[in-house]
Amino acid sequence: MTADLPVVRLVDLRETPLDVTEVLDAVDDRSVGGIDVFVGTVRDHDHDQGVTGLEYSAHPTALARLQEVAAGVAERYDVLALAAVHRVGRLEVGDVAVIVATATVHRSEAFEASRALIDELKETVPIWKHQLFTDGTEEWVGTPA
Repeated sequence: MTADLPVVRLVDLRETPLDVTEVLDAVDDRSVGGIDVFVGTVRDHDHDQGVTGLEYSAHPTALARLQEVAAGVAERYDVLALAAVHRVGRLEVGDVAVIVATATVHRSEAFEASRALIDELKETVPIWKHQLFTDGTEEWVGTPA
């Protein structure tokens, strides 16, 4: 691994479109044997309802929490490089909402680490989804009860 680079190389929340190439570049390393990337997009339906778009809102602590999640995954898995970026603001159907990537010596570790990263991000980072449905109704997802 490149000695002068940290394992957690890119963690951010952005209102601008996300770029898979930027994430791949962030985890690129000569010692890597496998890179696993997850790209989450806005789908056109949920709960048998049509979706017109959504809005993501983040608590002021969300970026710090995302950094903690990334560091925790890097510690628990044999990760050489890791990146995670999430959109906030208004997104349309088809837009990229989240990208996570892990780079490891072998593919199995990359798969496991990426799965842990996206699952923990979704479970613990305070980012809330406001879905807008084609029938004019709406739903908040992930908000505290």
